[in-house]
Amino acid sequence: MGIDDVFAVIAEGTRRQILKNLRDGDKAVGELVVELEVSQPTVSKHLKVLREAGLVTMRAQGQKRYYSLETAPLGLVRDWLADFEPPVPAAGSDGPAEQGASSQAPVVEPEAGTGQTGAEAGVLAAAVLAGPEVLSGADGSRPQIGRTMGRAAERAADLLSQLRRRRDHSS
Repeated sequence: MGIDDVFAVIAEGTRRQILKNLRDGDKAVGELVVELEVSQPTVSKHLKVLREAGLVTMRAQGQKRYYSLETAPLGLVRDWLADFEPPVPAAGSDGPAEQGASSQAPVVEPEAGTGQTGAEAGVLAAAVLAGPEVLSGADGSRPQIGRTMGRAAERAADLLSQLRRRRDHSS
């Protein structure tokens, strides 16, 4: 599955919430229904999409189906976003990269409680700004696709930062 498909899958809010809920380990469909406060058919529909995209795996245990997070497809998104990271100056460098950094790009402060670093927020901003140019409609409005891709990039960056924290805690 390509990166466009992964972005399309994680663009939907309920699917992102399912991925977040699976960060802590396997969960049965019934557990996700209770946690998300949505119907079982809705959860099952989204789990099917996530499973087809390779973002979750399912194992049967008796009559229950347990789902777990599969992070490999999110690696495609992480790798794509990494292309937008600014070069990291050498430790202790007082060169022009440090001195002129504030004049080159605006500083984006992360929202409180997101755990997002300034670098991650900068990557997200660069990814959104570097997206393909979208033509405006006759009435001056932008097509929905530009906003959707921006939200998908934002959510992907959020998921990746949460996955990094999870890996750091398990080390």
